[in-house]
Amino acid sequence: MKTTKAKSRLLRLAVTAALAAVLSSAAFPAYADEAMEALYCTFQHGRGWTDNIADNTLAQAPADSYVTALKATLSNQPEGMTGTIAYQVNLSGSGWLAWEENYAQTGTTTTDMPLEAVRFVLTGQLADNYDIYYSVLQSGVWTDLVMNGQTAGVEGHGLRVDGVRIAVTAKGQVPAEPKTLGRVIDPTKPMVALTFDDGPSPYTAQILDSLEANGGRATFFMVGNRMANYSSTVRRMVEMGCEPASHTWGHNTITGLSESALISNLDQFDNTLQSLTGARSVVMRPPGGAINETSKNALARRGTPAILWSIDTLDWKTKNTQQTINVVLGQVQDGDIVLMHDLHQPTAAAAVVIIPELTKRGYQLVTVSELAAYRGGMQGGHTYSKFRP
Repeated sequence: MKTTKAKSRLLRLAVTAALAAVLSSAAFPAYADEAMEALYCTFQHGRGWTDNIADNTLAQAPADSYVTALKATLSNQPEGMTGTIAYQVNLSGSGWLAWEENYAQTGTTTTDMPLEAVRFVLTGQLADNYDIYYSVLQSGVWTDLVMNGQTAGVEGHGLRVDGVRIAVTAKGQVPAEPKTLGRVIDPTKPMVALTFDDGPSPYTAQILDSLEANGGRATFFMVGNRMANYSSTVRRMVEMGCEPASHTWGHNTITGLSESALISNLDQFDNTLQSLTGARSVVMRPPGGAINETSKNALARRGTPAILWSIDTLDWKTKNTQQTINVVLGQVQDGDIVLMHDLHQPTAAAAVVIIPELTKRGYQLVTVSELAAYRGGMQGGHTYSKFRP
């Protein structure tokens, strides 16, 4: 009899202890193994909202864009576990905004102001059982991972957030290597910016095909009044992550324009580009490379850098495929900006040889803005011909 009563008492104690463990805010050992993940999206200036981005993914805006707002939530949250994901952003010009949570928008979708820094936390019982890690892409570099309410990014110095990574782990664990959304540029490896002037044309698509097949990008300095005739090509260019850039509205020599006339010219280009693709240009190239103090002042007012070149293939003059190939492959160095013209078929034929060969040699084929971002940046009204390490 005593033995039966003792067994019954031990059973009641075991049940009570188990129930207490379940009800404790810090004791969800089974839940810690659940695959709870962050799910987030960002608003990219000039592009709009991204699709939902998976946990622990490097979500980088294109070179002509940056992050102005974000939303975040959780997937696979354990049933019965209280809490949510909360986040706060530092918006340039406004400072830290109020905390938001569970997929509410924070930041701006109606102005040009970028995010400068972010913070994330988990609340309720989630905070006792999980950690949240995050970093941002700023000045061409992913910041070190921080966690649980710490600040990622540098605030108050005019630096913008160009990408976001968020990862949720079981308490005490660290995230695995991040996944990538699209391509990721390695700043320690050599880079070259291929640029094409005077298009778009019937031959631009052939160059895009080669870039896409080899994981490369390029900058296309287009003549504005040609874009509407090749609208599908221009849209594809932007969708691929290539950089649409201005070569003025009508291939105009900018040294003959007043400041206001040049600004109007470039605005006409951008308004048309935006109507076709939703994007606006970041850089421009003066036709013939001609630039003077008046045009520099106009570009400075507009915040637009002028891009020249370090390798001139003279392809417009020779119209010789092999000679264009020889010039590029015989002279190329890390940080070069290569001048070609996609208005000519021999140039397109040369490009489909040059692009895979440069990739084979270990060069990352990047846009001008990408190259500049990793090599010191650019300023409106200044001219640039190369970006050496």
